[in-house]
Amino acid sequence: MSHIHALSFAILLSTIIVPLAHAGGDAGHGKALFGRCAACHSATTQNKAGPGLAGLFGREAGKAPDFHYSKAMVGYAKHWDDQTLDSFLAAPAKTVPGTTMLAAVPNASERADIIAYLKTLDAH
Repeated sequence: MSHIHALSFAILLSTIIVPLAHAGGDAGHGKALFGRCAACHSATTQNKAGPGLAGLFGREAGKAPDFHYSKAMVGYAKHWDDQTLDSFLAAPAKTVPGTTMLAAVPNASERADIIAYLKTLDAH
C-alpha cells in the first residue's frame, strides 16, 4: 500500500471511528455532567421542575407519569432515543418550539456522555 493510500485510509477511518466514539458516550462522565441537569431533573422517577428521567429511553415524550408537560412537549410525541435526545439537548427550543426547557448542551461529546448516563437510569 502506498503512502498516499495508507494516509487516505487512515483519514477515512478517523471520520468513521471518531463519531462512533462520541456516539457511545462515557456514562461516568455523563453522571458528573448530569449535575447541571439536577436542579430541574432527578435521576429517578421523582418529578421536580422537570420530569424524573429514570426510564426515559423508549418512553414517548410528554408521557412521564404525574408530570404536567407543556403542550409543545405533548405534541412532540416522539419516543426518546439517542437521536431524539441528541437533537433536543443540542437545541431544545428549536427541536420542540414552545418547550419550557431552555437549557441546551451545545457540546456533542458532552451530549453523548449525558445520553450514555441517562441510558443507565432504570425506572424500576
